[in-house]
Amino acid sequence: MRLLLDILQGAGVAGAAGLRPFLPTLVSGGLAIANVGVNYDGTDFAFLESPVFLIIVALAAAASLGLERRGEGLEAGTIGAFYGGVALGLGALLCAGSIDDRHATWWYGLPLGLACAGLAQAAARDVFGRVRGRLDPDARAALPVYAEAAALLSAFGTILFPPLAVVVLGFLVWLLIGSRRRAGQKYAGLRILR
Repeated sequence: MRLLLDILQGAGVAGAAGLRPFLPTLVSGGLAIANVGVNYDGTDFAFLESPVFLIIVALAAAASLGLERRGEGLEAGTIGAFYGGVALGLGALLCAGSIDDRHATWWYGLPLGLACAGLAQAAARDVFGRVRGRLDPDARAALPVYAEAAALLSAFGTILFPPLAVVVLGFLVWLLIGSRRRAGQKYAGLRILR
């Protein structure tokens, strides 16, 4: 049962990191320092709670939020690809670290975390990319704050209550399926006009 909870915790935090990578990493590292819900000490992932690593992550979070607040979306382009790679990498590390906390075999946490972060990233790119174009400039500037808040709450909730990961990941799947369905309907209508 403990293994299942640790897998759920890792998957939920990885999903949160797929939405926005830096605040979930900070939450996970901060809670690990306090030994609340997760603890990376004595694992191969002890660096996830080191102060130097957390300061670097905090600076990266401030930089990414600043870029997005200026109106440059992190869903596309070279910056988007780099940001997406960081999100996938941190998601994989956080998932494997959560499993390594209490279990000797943790390697499967890397592909699981990668998959959960990838799912969240795909859902976020579809939803935020579609919504960003419909908003006025003031609302568009607030969109990154909402995304960061969702990632933060998802990470915090799944660390303290791991079964919440099922809800978080299920919601992400629902968003992704709904977004893809709407895109398919939009192009189906265009084909009729031919």
